[in-house]
Amino acid sequence: MIKLLFFTLFHLMALPVIWLGNYNDAVKEASASHKFIVVNFSGSDWCGPCIRLRKEILESAAFEDYAKENLLLVRADFPRQKKNQLDKAQVKRNEALAEQFNPDGKFPFTLLVDEHGKVLKRWDGYPDVSPAQFVEEIKSAQKNSR
Repeated sequence: MIKLLFFTLFHLMALPVIWLGNYNDAVKEASASHKFIVVNFSGSDWCGPCIRLRKEILESAAFEDYAKENLLLVRADFPRQKKNQLDKAQVKRNEALAEQFNPDGKFPFTLLVDEHGKVLKRWDGYPDVSPAQFVEEIKSAQKNSR
């Protein structure tokens, strides 16, 4: 019984963070859970700084550990390679999100948004900080918004 409990807890802790593709769903969930939303505009297969941001910060243990409990994550990806193309509905959602928050087409471009859709912090380009410092910037923006 103890082994089963340990096995279950281990697997729950090892769950990866989930990046949503629908900002509107994230806002609804944020309103219910009172969490903040990180929106990341990315060119996942062509933008070097986007790939670096994902690998070095957004997939780091420091960021993922904080995000699991405190954030909802939305990625608006704009891949160029045919093999990575998104379905038409997702492309439309990403384009609408870009019109709302990223009309200049910056990549990478990352936002921290509250549950009401108010932008609290912007990162234009690769944030030249450690993952722990990135999390601290999020925490500071959250604290200042309350």
